[in-house]
Amino acid sequence: MRVLIVTAGSWGDVAPYTGLGVRLRSEGHRVAVATHGRFEQAVTAHGLEFRALPVDPRQELASHNGQQLARAASPPVEMVKVARMVRAFLPRLSRGITDAVRQGADVVLSSTVTDPVCAVLGEALRLPNIGVYLQPVQPTGAFPPTVSGARSFGAHGNRLAAYALWAATGRIFAPAVTALRREMGLPRQKFAGMLGLPPGRTVLHGFSPRVVPRPTDWPDGHEVCGYWWPQTPPDWAPDQRLLDFLDAGPPPVFAGFGSCVTTDAERLSTLLADALRRAKVRGIVQAGWSGLHAENDDLITVQEVPHAWLFPKTAAVIHHAGAGTAAAGLRAGVPSVPVPVQLDQHFWAARLHALGVAPRPLRYRHLDAERLSSALAETVRDPTVRVRAREIAAALAEEDGTRQVLSAIERLG
Repeated sequence: MRVLIVTAGSWGDVAPYTGLGVRLRSEGHRVAVATHGRFEQAVTAHGLEFRALPVDPRQELASHNGQQLARAASPPVEMVKVARMVRAFLPRLSRGITDAVRQGADVVLSSTVTDPVCAVLGEALRLPNIGVYLQPVQPTGAFPPTVSGARSFGAHGNRLAAYALWAATGRIFAPAVTALRREMGLPRQKFAGMLGLPPGRTVLHGFSPRVVPRPTDWPDGHEVCGYWWPQTPPDWAPDQRLLDFLDAGPPPVFAGFGSCVTTDAERLSTLLADALRRAKVRGIVQAGWSGLHAENDDLITVQEVPHAWLFPKTAAVIHHAGAGTAAAGLRAGVPSVPVPVQLDQHFWAARLHALGVAPRPLRYRHLDAERLSSALAETVRDPTVRVRAREIAAALAEEDGTRQVLSAIERLG
């Protein structure tokens, strides 16, 4: 079967689908991934077909609107900034997704952001469409919307907040979706939000039920599968300098903010170096999309290093709590020190704390070396945190998150 996976966003929004795609390909399916051009090599390296989507996510995050998002004072303000940024590029993205789907597929698997567009195309072209989400965005009383911050509003309040979010996302997506429906000859339909999609759809979630149990008030067809682990590039090998550093002393602490883009990389780099020194630990700083850099006898900077390889060799990981990085820390069985910056990162940071593998999340806007070093020292010196992290890693190793996706596709055949 020809399977097309459509996803948009940062590397964390793409990487899990390389693992999913490779599994589907190993079972005899022909798999293509439609995403941004900067990720083409990461897709084709695993034998998957690549179909280009417009928009460079790094440029968007480095833009004026992207920087305003990073400096937003609260989740509601973040949503306003997101609306401005996404609405500006969504027409281009919609056209790119349409072109990718028209190149041919028997089934389309679509991420959260691309699902509204893919659902319209599926309806118009009579093409099966399955949601494959990396975030739990279906309304529930079990927890607040993932982009509203970590604070719960109670069961009733959580549902109301989720429906309010639907209304907000509806205003973002409605123009592009309405235009696409008109182009495809479909009747005009009131758009009820990002998940205002046909009832009875299958939506599969690529995270572990041990991390986020499936809410009992979710509709049938919405399932939590387990993680879809990113594939390590087949030709990747660690730099000798990194190997020498790892061999030269005790396990270091990793510090990185992934695809977050800050205009003050020098300040953040200095802060990380100061915090690691105060905590009396060795460190590895990942440059990421911000270009962080800090070096001394006990600290080096690296570029892209697969988390699956590096994290098990560390004492702890300081990170922005993106879904993929948070998952990689859990998989490695090491404690985390989460410093969420925006959107769903607050949700994943709160989950790490609730699981007992991380201290209370530190607020990025108020981050300083003293707070970070204190949280880090407490975390790496608490044996119960490491024991708990190893327990969760052992449980995750028993899961096969791709199995339910594979079964759903095979039922279509």
